Amino acid sequence: MAEVIGAEHMFIEQTFVFPATTRRTTTSLPLTFLDLPFAGPKYVKRQFFYRFPHQTNHFYQTTLPSLKHSLSLTLQHFFPLLGNLHCPPPPQKPFILCTQNDALTLTVIESSGDFNNLSTNHHPKSLKDFSHLVPKLTQKIDLEDNDTLIFSLMALQVSFFPNHGLCISITYCHVMDDYFCNYFMKSWSFIHKKGKLVDMKSLPCFDRQVLRDPKDLEQVLLKGYFEQRKMWKNIILAESQTIEKEHQDYVKTTISFTKEEIEGMKNWILKKWKTTYHDIQAPKFLSKFVVTCGFVWATMVKTKNRNNDDAGDEKDEYFCFVGDCRDRLGYPIPEGYFGNCLTLCFVAVKRKDVKGEYGFLNVVKAIQNAITEMKNDPLKDAEKWDDMFKKVFMSGNHLLVSGSPNFNVYETNFEFGNPIKVDMMMHSSKDMSLAESGDKEGGLEVGLIFKTEELEQFYSFMEQGLKALKF
Repeated sequence: MAEVIGAEHMFIEQTFVFPATTRRTTTSLPLTFLDLPFAGPKYVKRQFFYRFPHQTNHFYQTTLPSLKHSLSLTLQHFFPLLGNLHCPPPPQKPFILCTQNDALTLTVIESSGDFNNLSTNHHPKSLKDFSHLVPKLTQKIDLEDNDTLIFSLMALQVSFFPNHGLCISITYCHVMDDYFCNYFMKSWSFIHKKGKLVDMKSLPCFDRQVLRDPKDLEQVLLKGYFEQRKMWKNIILAESQTIEKEHQDYVKTTISFTKEEIEGMKNWILKKWKTTYHDIQAPKFLSKFVVTCGFVWATMVKTKNRNNDDAGDEKDEYFCFVGDCRDRLGYPIPEGYFGNCLTLCFVAVKRKDVKGEYGFLNVVKAIQNAITEMKNDPLKDAEKWDDMFKKVFMSGNHLLVSGSPNFNVYETNFEFGNPIKVDMMMHSSKDMSLAESGDKEGGLEVGLIFKTEELEQFYSFMEQGLKALKF
């Protein structure tokens, strides 16, 4: 029987989708040293909105069975994603366990909400509007197994808006990175379009020996993992209340920067660089990532410190992002490698140097330097990652970026055409999401969260900044 969840959503079903093949064996996968910083209750939530002007009968009789069937076919290649992350107490290491009885949870809801409102970037939206459109992962404490903490790896949800659209959402544990999630979603959509199991260009690779650890970083990162694990039990117990409270006070906005605006940013930076840093050669190339992130970071700092005096100007402001290591480790990594192949990057700039006239230039220079260092030595200072995490997050003065314009998420085409909106669900005003623009070639979409009263101030600072760059 259907259950009402909120004023606009009706729960239809929650099913367990098994891989089409029955030839499965229990599989245990250890985490690699690059998985350890991301292990535990650290989730990524992504939503794909599609135009779907069909009635209820068509969805339930044709589309939903087809989605389930293609998902079952796809899971034959992704069997370990059905399992759970097990985090036993020290000194035991975390591992992924997948058994013959494991299946993927697929939730289906029907919504009378405003699909057009949810799937556009024209105005900010309350976080409450999205909370029922993403699946939840199970997490539990196994009291019979020495308080082992257990986290499911992935869940999916299909939200149907009759005569308007579909929202296909994925929530996954960060034992895999965004690159692999994108690979999974593209595989599922490709098989769904074909209507049958097809030969894939590349198969997922679950080999734990792919990554090499010549510096023995596992021992250092394992120590940081055990320190983090001490807090997870309280996080599990408090998470739902915390998120619900935050939903009341925050709004999500998506800002689209055009190709012309981004090129204008690059030109302004290069011009000012040459006249400001006389003894430092200007870079030959600036990426969209560098200038867009720099512009947003500088604007955020000005917004949050608009009423402050100069007393805190000597404090550091931090910008945090991850870099893809797949082509930078000196040996080949398979395209379908399962796990995290990421390096952590931290950028620090004095607040006074961000707020000032050349704040945009200063932060771009700092981000560019961090990327150059990362490319030269991706795992440099990896033994300090845990200490940096603590320092950055205890400061409260940081912006953390997730996503990438390189994933081409708007090419995730099932059979309904390309998505009209791809979004990441976030819960903190210290988070920022990034993706290629869905409707403006060469542009970027930036997702941000604000307290309601701060949003207009941010818009004002952003408009002032864009005018100053003389587009």
